[in-house]
Amino acid sequence: MGIRTRFLIIMGILSLLALVALGAASYEFSRRAAMIEAGNKGEIIFNYLQSQRHFFQKNQTPLINELIEKDRFYPNLMSGFAATSTTFDYFNQRMPGFTIKYAATNPLKETNRADDFEVQILDKFKADQKLKETTGTITKNGIDFYFQAIPLKVDNPACLECHSDPALAPKDQVVIYGTESGYNWKMNEIVASLLVYIPISGAIAQAKQTAMTLLGIGAGCLIFTLFVISIFLEKGVVQPIMRLNSRTEEISLGKSLDQPVVIKSNDEIGSLSRAIDRLRISVARMLTRR
Repeated sequence: MGIRTRFLIIMGILSLLALVALGAASYEFSRRAAMIEAGNKGEIIFNYLQSQRHFFQKNQTPLINELIEKDRFYPNLMSGFAATSTTFDYFNQRMPGFTIKYAATNPLKETNRADDFEVQILDKFKADQKLKETTGTITKNGIDFYFQAIPLKVDNPACLECHSDPALAPKDQVVIYGTESGYNWKMNEIVASLLVYIPISGAIAQAKQTAMTLLGIGAGCLIFTLFVISIFLEKGVVQPIMRLNSRTEEISLGKSLDQPVVIKSNDEIGSLSRAIDRLRISVARMLTRR
């Protein structure tokens, strides 16, 4: 195997490793940027939902209690959960893909029942009462999501008017939702988790596409660079060495001693050429003396 071939193989392997590392770094950088962006979106949604719930509890609920009869119950008007969910449904019509859920193991509304993953989130909050938020990624129905979750604790005695004993709840509520679930809540108990799911499949796909594009561009540049290096080695190294090798063999056989060895170069090959030419002169003088 010639010098050029060995050099190109080594250069190709090292460049390929560097290219793969660069592609992986590009993908990871893009993926992290997507996670940060998703987290920022989640914070905006959370702050909006929390602000709405705060307004509902502090301003709307007291007024409603004064105007509505005790046993009447209008979910979208009297339930903070229902009001927030309905508002988000309108939001989701303009920004599809985002999902919020008041996940509970003992929900009043069955659509809020926690799935296996959300049960784990709830258990985590219950096990660590100081934990205020958890985030991460999850794949649901083939779609990648970034999620943020916070615990919801019964911190207002007014909540127990509807969620303690079914006999104490508004009659309309019992008619709508029944008495099997959504009751027997206790003060300071974590009864649900507010989760926001932000779709990131598109961002992850874009990160992969960016990495693949970078790999493609890098591979093209690598092939072009190796081609240029190959030509340089052929013209500047291999051919001069082959000529020097041929002349050295001739000199060793006493042939063409009157023809100087000339390769115009200021590098190591030029130095080798001058050394071989001195050898030619020395051999010619020795043969002349005979």
